[in-house]
Amino acid sequence: MKVAIVHDWLVQYGGAERVVEDILSIYPDATIFTLVYDRKRMPARFRNYHIVTTYMQKWPFSTKLYKNFLTFMPKAFESLDLRGYDLVISSCSSCSKGIITPVGAPHICYCHTPTRYIWDMYYEYRSHAGWLKRKLMPGMVHSMRLWDKAAADRVDYFVSNSDFIKQRIKKFYHRDAVTIYPGTRLNPKPALEQPDDYYLVVSRFVYYKRIDLAVEACTKLGKKLVIIGSGDEAANLKKLAGSTIEFKGSLSDDEVQETFLHAKAFLFPGEEDFGLTPVEAESAGVPVLAYGKGGALETVQDGKTGLFFKEQTVESVMDCISRFETNGVAYSRKAIQEYSKAFSQDVFRTQFKAYVDQCLAQWSGK
Repeated sequence: MKVAIVHDWLVQYGGAERVVEDILSIYPDATIFTLVYDRKRMPARFRNYHIVTTYMQKWPFSTKLYKNFLTFMPKAFESLDLRGYDLVISSCSSCSKGIITPVGAPHICYCHTPTRYIWDMYYEYRSHAGWLKRKLMPGMVHSMRLWDKAAADRVDYFVSNSDFIKQRIKKFYHRDAVTIYPGTRLNPKPALEQPDDYYLVVSRFVYYKRIDLAVEACTKLGKKLVIIGSGDEAANLKKLAGSTIEFKGSLSDDEVQETFLHAKAFLFPGEEDFGLTPVEAESAGVPVLAYGKGGALETVQDGKTGLFFKEQTVESVMDCISRFETNGVAYSRKAIQEYSKAFSQDVFRTQFKAYVDQCLAQWSGK
């Protein structure tokens, strides 16, 4: 069986790219199609994969400015020639689901989210844009919504990465989906029952992650906070940080896992579609203090493996930290680590393969 995996773009390694690799482990001979590919910023092992890009790869600075080319993405993805493939799997949070597939090949979309910046987070993105982009966005986004809905109609089977995203797919695309949680690379070391005295954030520095809430809360409480990551919001975050905040920058996977193990608790103040980092924290036995919306509601058990705060405010985060300092959580760190195994890469691969086989059997019976 000839398999095509279509992903939005390969310019940095994150949760969506891990899903691509997990799917590739099921179908190791598959071809990866993508908008643009940055060899320097992606792990070296990707150079061993068969990767096909769109013509936008040849555009100047395309691997850095690709998000500014949103209106050109539909045509670029539609230009990809998938003739001869028996199965197409798209990994999509933007436009990759819009590829044109052969009549005889089922198209299964693993949807990380309906495109955020044209649907439910449109107004938030617009409010943070420059004046020129704010002026151009309404007309551009209207056209993109029409195309995005048409692109979703081309998908034969939808898989959502959480029940939260399943609801979004139903809302914006009017399609049903099956939820299969993405696989998390679990911490291989045993949990430490006596952690060090610091809280932890691991994240890209973008505004909707709301790292500023964790920084301000820990600064006001005088609690040590270690932050791993980088991004556009770095300067703003450092302005908010007091003497108890430590920025580690970008670390290797092994260094991140070791830092997780020693953390007192993990702070997760953003609203995510699924959110791999809370599960990564739990796999180290670390309790998660999270904003009680989005994917965190499906991976964190309130009072057992972590605690929720109800509002995205500094005061709400401070209250959650204080509750944790006073009462902790019901599960031991060892029990939290055991709980995380339900979200492992092996579980994802088994469930996804079974679902694809089910879809293929149904497709062949048509």
